[in-house]
Amino acid sequence: MPIPLPIDMRSDTVTRPSAGMRRAMAEAEVGDDVFGDDPTVNRLQERVADLLGKEAALYVPSGTMANEVAIRALTEPGDEIITHRDSHIYLYEGGAPAALSGCSLRLLDGDRGLFDADAVRAALRADDAHMPRSRLVVIENTHNRGGGSVWDPEQLAGIRRLADDAGLYIHLDGARLMNACIARGVPAATYTQHVDTVAVCFSKGLGAPVGSAIAGSCAWIKRAHRARKMFGGGMRQAGIIAAGALYALDHNVERLAEDHAHAARLAEALAGMPVVTIDREAVETNIVYFDVDPQIASAADLCAALHEDGIWMLPIARQRVRAVTHLEVSREGIDHAISVLERILSARAGRARGDGREQGGPARVR
Repeated sequence: MPIPLPIDMRSDTVTRPSAGMRRAMAEAEVGDDVFGDDPTVNRLQERVADLLGKEAALYVPSGTMANEVAIRALTEPGDEIITHRDSHIYLYEGGAPAALSGCSLRLLDGDRGLFDADAVRAALRADDAHMPRSRLVVIENTHNRGGGSVWDPEQLAGIRRLADDAGLYIHLDGARLMNACIARGVPAATYTQHVDTVAVCFSKGLGAPVGSAIAGSCAWIKRAHRARKMFGGGMRQAGIIAAGALYALDHNVERLAEDHAHAARLAEALAGMPVVTIDREAVETNIVYFDVDPQIASAADLCAALHEDGIWMLPIARQRVRAVTHLEVSREGIDHAISVLERILSARAGRARGDGREQGGPARVR
């Protein structure tokens, strides 16, 4: 039976609602959420608060809005946010911490987006009116630019202890938090007990078409609700899309393990391709990064060639490619993608040597 094409691995945001999810959305009971009258939104918010071990939750249109609403709730203009230099809030949210909340960023190093309490301690500002006030730590779990890296709960607990001593708040960008939970086999509260606010996304691996939520104490969510209004994020009969998020929580959490297995299979195959460099141990969840030999192709050239064969991946640097597995990528789809990669890379390696033979030798594995 032919493999359905394209096999789109640019992101796990490309998933489309299933027939069951569409039915749930079509049949959703709705009201005006700005007035607090949408029963499906209210049910989702209660479900998320319970899942994350928090007092309350707030439904918002996107993951970026969830993060930025949390930042606005937890900070004041002139405050400084401590986060990793590869964090989503720094690279992919349009400078919003500065534009919307008046906050500067203190950027940390750390392997694959991770850091520890000592790194945060070293970044703290002195209590001096000349300096910005250290106020918030933002942690990303799993970490996108880190290749879907998963935080050790004890590492986060150490940062919590420091935050308590230093008067800091902690926000967890948990857009893919459920991937971390499935990978480590722990409940969400293992992570969220250590943070003041947490954002989760329904439109990535969980497969809903739109929406995220932020959770925290009733006091923080009251402030977040006001920030959502300021940022234009109030929605009316939002139960139609909230029903998709509820369906995702009911049906698409445990199956994230399949995505992780498919990513591991792809990484293993890539490690056997001599013109590819990949750190197999870094593939913990559903995101795979690999580098292609510059003598063979650039990342953009390789992705263009793959695209012609119905395999869609994303060039994110001159030689680096990202592939993300999700509920629309099957085991058969992964195997097909591997065969296409092998064919294209082998042909290009032969042309680079000018002899047309297949490339030999071991893979370079970081």
